[in-house]
Amino acid sequence: MSKPESINDLALFDYELPPELIARQPLPGRSDSRLLVVHRDTGRLVHSRFRDLPELLSPGDCLVVNDTRVLPARLFGRRVATGGGWEGLYLGSTSDNGPWQIIGQTRGRLQVGEQIELVSADPEKPPVEPSFLLLRERDEHGRWLADLHPAEPAETVLERLGTMPLPPYIKRPVADADDRQRYQTIFARFGGSAAAPTAGLHFTEDLLEACRQQGLQLEHTTLHIGLDTFRPISTDRLDQHVMHTEWCRLTDSATRTILETHENRQRVVAVGTTVVRTLESACRAGTLLAFEGTTDLFIRPGHQFAAIDALITNFHLPRSSLFVLVSAFCGLELAHAAYAAAITGRYRFYSYGDAMLIL
Repeated sequence: MSKPESINDLALFDYELPPELIARQPLPGRSDSRLLVVHRDTGRLVHSRFRDLPELLSPGDCLVVNDTRVLPARLFGRRVATGGGWEGLYLGSTSDNGPWQIIGQTRGRLQVGEQIELVSADPEKPPVEPSFLLLRERDEHGRWLADLHPAEPAETVLERLGTMPLPPYIKRPVADADDRQRYQTIFARFGGSAAAPTAGLHFTEDLLEACRQQGLQLEHTTLHIGLDTFRPISTDRLDQHVMHTEWCRLTDSATRTILETHENRQRVVAVGTTVVRTLESACRAGTLLAFEGTTDLFIRPGHQFAAIDALITNFHLPRSSLFVLVSAFCGLELAHAAYAAAITGRYRFYSYGDAMLIL
């Protein structure tokens, strides 16, 4: 491989991970996970536990979490025309009964006008009335627009037929009972995500109470996570990568709390990269403002962070926009040093894995 030429070169954001460090099951307790504390000012790395988080922060600091809820968005079906199997993922819809956005895979090529009969992801569930997707059009990114027949709210159909959309590296096509509970944060309120905001998976009610007792504040944002957030970047240069849009919201109340936190010279601690994207998107006018809409913000080295002072995040896939974001926040050299220390220390990686606190 040729030597990377600049910070714009994707090859700089690669690393080798031993496969056995990929976490495929959650730990018995959410806050049992390890926590690597990364000090940006000195480069110091400290090994800790997630349950120690309240003592690692200061009274008055504000934790900001993502309260999106993961939908059982992974679907299975049958092509009516051929009888062939189909697997897909619900990405969203324009309204409660509007067209669905989906991606899917099957043998052969799907055609406009085809029908897919959705079948239950759990073969042990009793039979239900069939639902069908009529394929209308396909965009250049492989996403289909499809009409649902009979018309029903998307969440109703997903709860009946879908399963949790676990990442492929977990190697379980159908989520088990533990996944249905553990691949969801305790903050989850608003359905819309195709993946979990994984930094929030480490929190328990007991840990939140310990944070409150320590004088920490808590605020919520919402960002509904799409599949592209977690995909490795496919272009060789960062400036060629196109981020797909995701819907997010920052309320007036949360905005006031965050601004007051900064006025009091305390830290705003983003719990996850999705919170970073929401808050930094809300700062695009130069100051933090309440925001609701879509964002395609791609945070990479050179980004001037305006809204956050610290970041809690899991360990991410190489060559992903998430690892690029982490590198933008703490510096590429320190990001690689932290990941190397985590690999040497046998930390658990990815969605069900351990976490970092970057101060």
